[in-house]
Amino acid sequence: MGAAASSSSSRSSSLTVGEKVCAALIPCVVLVEVLIYSLSSCFVAQRSRPVKPAQTFDDISRLARDSPFSVNEVEALRELFNKLSNSIINDGLIHKEELQLALLNSAGGENLFLNRVFDLFDEKQNGVIEFEEFVHVLSIFHPHAPMEQKIDFAFRLYDLRRTGYIEREEVKEMIVATLKETGMVLSEEILEEIIDNTFIDADADMDGRINKDEWRNFVLKRPQLLKNMTLPSLRDVTTAFPSFIFNTGVDD
Repeated sequence: MGAAASSSSSRSSSLTVGEKVCAALIPCVVLVEVLIYSLSSCFVAQRSRPVKPAQTFDDISRLARDSPFSVNEVEALRELFNKLSNSIINDGLIHKEELQLALLNSAGGENLFLNRVFDLFDEKQNGVIEFEEFVHVLSIFHPHAPMEQKIDFAFRLYDLRRTGYIEREEVKEMIVATLKETGMVLSEEILEEIIDNTFIDADADMDGRINKDEWRNFVLKRPQLLKNMTLPSLRDVTTAFPSFIFNTGVDD
């Protein structure tokens, strides 16, 4: 027991501040990894019966203009959206149970991590994910998306209570929930040290919480922290996932 504690303490003290802060961003890393696996598994899956799209050519073109995606890439994302949105309820909207089935291979039970992902996609906060919301959130992970969008998204990931601040308990809740999903184990001592170092570096006015400006300054000094906010595969969805080109109806 003493040896294990000594080992944990030694391993913790040997971590650089950067490594400790990166560890505090485990939820971001896992979010991106889950999205990658979900995208891959859905795109390479056997072709399902085509669903009549609810979007017109003008809708697709507008979404392409307002995002880093091309017209054909937006159509490829529509194929993925149609598959997810009709996996349980055939209404052309992604419900929480459908997102949970896609990400966690289960449609039941409460899950803080899943709830947070769903809330970030559900920008209108109406209980479902619409296609435009789906494209908008995925565009944030595009390699060409503005850094400010990535910074803001990472902030909102931790602002569980939507107060406009990241508080210590919110960081701890997200890390604990994510560790539970991944099966990783950290001692309470290391967990507290990670959070302590994050707030020492980020909480400039030392009021016990991180505001948006503090978060932005913190991240801009450590751009590697947002490295996992980019999905290289989204640079060209139709090339990365060629099985979804079959239903494209427009030319770029």
